[in-house]
Amino acid sequence: MKDTQRSEAVYTKQQRIAEIARQRPQERLTALNHYLDVEWLREAYHRVRQDSAPGVDGQTAAEYGEHLEANLPGLLDRAKSGAYEAPPVKRVYVPKDNGESRPIGIPTTEDKVLGRAIVMLLEPIYEEAFYDFSYGFRPGRSAHQALEAFWQQATQGQVRWVLEVDIRKYFDSVSRTGLLELISPRIGDGVVLRLISKWLHAGVMEDGIVHYEPAGTPQGSVLSPLLSNIYLHEVFDRWFAAVVQGRMEGRVFAVRYADDLVIGFTHRRDAERVYRVIFQRFEKYGLKLHPEKTRLVPFARPETVGPDGTGPEKPGTFDFLGFTHYWGKSWKGYWVVKRKTAAKRLRRTLKAIGDWCRTHRNRGIFDQFRELVRKLAGHYAYYGITGNRRCLNQVRSEAIRLWHKWLRRRSRDRKDMTWERMNRLLKELFVFPHVRVVHSIYNAKP
Repeated sequence: MKDTQRSEAVYTKQQRIAEIARQRPQERLTALNHYLDVEWLREAYHRVRQDSAPGVDGQTAAEYGEHLEANLPGLLDRAKSGAYEAPPVKRVYVPKDNGESRPIGIPTTEDKVLGRAIVMLLEPIYEEAFYDFSYGFRPGRSAHQALEAFWQQATQGQVRWVLEVDIRKYFDSVSRTGLLELISPRIGDGVVLRLISKWLHAGVMEDGIVHYEPAGTPQGSVLSPLLSNIYLHEVFDRWFAAVVQGRMEGRVFAVRYADDLVIGFTHRRDAERVYRVIFQRFEKYGLKLHPEKTRLVPFARPETVGPDGTGPEKPGTFDFLGFTHYWGKSWKGYWVVKRKTAAKRLRRTLKAIGDWCRTHRNRGIFDQFRELVRKLAGHYAYYGITGNRRCLNQVRSEAIRLWHKWLRRRSRDRKDMTWERMNRLLKELFVFPHVRVVHSIYNAKP
């Protein structure tokens, strides 16, 4: 079956699931697993990243796909009969902005396929319930749309105070019992619920030893982002829409991307009221907010502050989705909300480039150049937003400086790789791409 035909068949079924969810918003949906067939699993396999790392069994996606038609019927039978056992995830660590490491799990390829299949079942149902101010890990939505949503509302003068919310170790703190209690009133299919429970309680393998975490969602699992959204939909989104918005004196809005959350207010009194209760709201569901990082930030347009200092407080700054937000003057002299790469993200990027140049300094120089260009292109793809050219140029120039530093430490280039020669090579052979604004506010929809 061609890719387009395969996708259309699954898409049609997902549209039917969404229609049922829309028509029965309060009902418990008990007949979902009949959509789970070999064709559905086949599509799930093709939606798994083919270059993703293998899990504890060492099997890659390509290796699993070599015998795909033989593998899928057995997987389907085990999933529906209850014989499927969620294997432990392989734990690896990735660096965080604060210098610490964050653990993530890598499931086996077969686990990724089955997990993706269940996401394909649940996503159409919950997309009917999720709110527009939630952007994280949802089809057709992105971090840049979340950034744009805040920018638009702040620029239109609809915010004077920002409540920056920081959830401590969110993915490690989710109550599994609480999560299942939130899911079961809507999802009543025993096959689906049993699989979710098995994934939530799957072990973690580290250094050859399997251990079991007392709480949290399975990090690295394709199902984890959806489960996290379901949890925060109840913890915050429904509460904000049903309770908070109706009790405010002024304008209030929220923008949430997974566990990254900011709330904007026009009235200080409203902001302080929410600040006083939001800690208790999250604690009710077993989540803790960071007491220092969860803070109220004055963010009124500077021109609203009188010449004698009266009026709103001087605007502060806050970080959201890797950018520091602040008020600044446009080139025409107007006050606008600007964004620049957050300092800790900038440090992390430069450290990663420096570490890479040091580790790979003895590779061929053309190979090094191509990889550095790829890294810069990836950086521009996310951080290339209007007003951030200064930080982008800093990354570009620092990448060149770091590359030159580690090239000079190669024994064969120690004396010859002067800055004069390096500049000549940069003009003639190794022309680094100039910074590029990929996400322009001028192209954004109003």
